[in-house]
Amino acid sequence: MRNLQGLTSFLEAASAGSFTAAAARLDLSPAAVSKNVMKLEAELGVRLFNRHTRRIHLTPEGQAFAEQARAALRALDDALAGVRESQAEPSGRVRISVGVSFGRLHVMPALPGLLARFPRLEIELTLDNRNIDLVAEGYDIGIRGGRVRDSSLVSRRVCALPLLLVASPDYLARRGTPRAAADLAAHDCIGVRFASGQAASWKLRPAPGEPAQEWLPPARLWVSDPEAPLGLVRAGAGILQVGLHHAAADLQAGRLVPVLPGLLAPDTREIHLHYPHRQFLSPRVRVVVDELLAHFATIEALHWRPAGWAEG
Repeated sequence: MRNLQGLTSFLEAASAGSFTAAAARLDLSPAAVSKNVMKLEAELGVRLFNRHTRRIHLTPEGQAFAEQARAALRALDDALAGVRESQAEPSGRVRISVGVSFGRLHVMPALPGLLARFPRLEIELTLDNRNIDLVAEGYDIGIRGGRVRDSSLVSRRVCALPLLLVASPDYLARRGTPRAAADLAAHDCIGVRFASGQAASWKLRPAPGEPAQEWLPPARLWVSDPEAPLGLVRAGAGILQVGLHHAAADLQAGRLVPVLPGLLAPDTREIHLHYPHRQFLSPRVRVVVDELLAHFATIEALHWRPAGWAEG
């Protein structure tokens, strides 16, 4: 294929959602971008966009072509970068997608040192709690909690992801300490509902030794990020389910205490760093992967466990 200008215009327009925005990125006029895309459509013999007054939308054929074209261009970029960087330090842009809380607390602090050590690197960090398609959206690295099911990804374990219920000593002194899961109905619970609309359930046993059940917290307050309301919990607002790594400092300092620790079912989820399978991993991506994993290994909060903690 020789129409690389048309391909570039098409991919930028597909990403931006308009010819005008694509033109600004490419330093071209909107008319030139539209003309380039029309030439590409003529060459392929297929319509790539449905045009509207102010917006454009990919056709099914355009969507499929965009995904394949991005993968092909990234493979070409990796090949070129590999040749350049085999004799030089890693250079170029690395796109990372990570959840908001984990990115803010544990990824962003690593970036100044990383960029200082590798001055030719560029990092594009996206903080977003939604599920992403790493390959289709053009990310080099994704960091997420849960269970990675996509076999097309290389997955590197960062740490376990234990969950626990926490409250402040002041709240429990005022409202009493729950002794059974059913007691939660009389308490102020804080629930997490992600941007997708899915609510995070609490996996509790009704009594010691009984099978665990999924509980939706009887919450009057819902948030979209599990770490964000920790300040409210410290101030005595109620009971929250949170990742142990988020609450570690508060638990160690006594600002928070576990609630129903013997009834919360152990969780088998983990935090993973993952990236697409490639025959040749770009040096710029490899160095960021290695540096981040080394950084995560030094963070006490990601690996600390309270006394008597039993992993699932």
